[in-house]
Amino acid sequence: MRIALASDAWAPQTNGVVTTLKATADTLAAFGHDVRVISPQGLRSIACPSYPEIRLAVAPGAHVARQLQAFRPHAIHVATEGPVGLAVRSYCLARGAPFTTSYHTRYPEYLRARWPVPLAASYAWLRRFHGAAERTFVSSASLETQLTRRGFEQLHLWRRGVDLKRFRNVAAHRELAGLPRPIVACVGRLAVEKNLHAFLGLDVPGSKVMIGDGPERAALTRRYPRAIFTGYRFGDELASLLAGADVLAFPSLTDTFGLVMIEALACGVPVAAFPVPGPIDVIEPGVTGVLHTDLAVAITSALGLDRGVCARRAAAFSWQAATAQFLAGLAPIPQALRATVAVRRSSAMIAPVVARRQTSEAGDV
Repeated sequence: MRIALASDAWAPQTNGVVTTLKATADTLAAFGHDVRVISPQGLRSIACPSYPEIRLAVAPGAHVARQLQAFRPHAIHVATEGPVGLAVRSYCLARGAPFTTSYHTRYPEYLRARWPVPLAASYAWLRRFHGAAERTFVSSASLETQLTRRGFEQLHLWRRGVDLKRFRNVAAHRELAGLPRPIVACVGRLAVEKNLHAFLGLDVPGSKVMIGDGPERAALTRRYPRAIFTGYRFGDELASLLAGADVLAFPSLTDTFGLVMIEALACGVPVAAFPVPGPIDVIEPGVTGVLHTDLAVAITSALGLDRGVCARRAAAFSWQAATAQFLAGLAPIPQALRATVAVRRSSAMIAPVVARRQTSEAGDV
């Protein structure tokens, strides 16, 4: 199957969305599928407000059209709601071609953390964006429940995986040698929506190691001089830093999943988190971690958990199983419509079903 995967988030960005999409594309290829990633790479772009490392493509419509016309996909998945995702969505709607989307990021909550944007307005826009898809993929049952309550329909569960070859049986990083124990690690972007003060401000024994970078780094290092800030770490180096920790603290209240939690578990490291969506879908309380409204209590309690059990439980989160769910949710383009995806827009090609879909889509870019 030829699968077009459209995403505004791609290398060299560092986040859970990029990790998920890269792993999915690689696993699809291993399954024998042909994947074409349509991203902002090579296009004129501007920095995303408050996320300067994220580049947003400027007017990517022509590029999207060329990519889809040349690739002639059997299925199209739109992973993000940015300019590239919007352009692919509009291209499909104009031709009556089915497509799927995924909900990776709680943008309404992220926006509200920065500017006074009402949640209702943001969710209304997202409902409209995803409502045109055949299905919208979500990472957890709790997120599915939350979005259903907000009026989202046709949701499909697509869980996440972990690279067990990389994150299992890893030696602790030498950088952690000699640090006072217990070592409590936290991994994530240093940004306001990650709720990092809830971790860095804790009065707990041992050492706090913050792995990641972002716009809040300077302010956080000034405010919490006793914490160790490593900056971004990747691949084997990230795995060895996780493996050397005694507990992973996951303070976020807004992540849709929290990929680093299963990466930590694969290293045998239990997780301490708040009882919110994401952690409640991943952690077995009292087995692989502790969920508590007081993060310090969760950390202290998690120290006593069996690291071997954590590593064994992580084996359930394989990218092969996750990618099988991804494939099951795709909406194959009917044979009769594939030719319309591969040619320029023509009113004669637009199937009658498009008229129904486009009633509310006239303003799309």
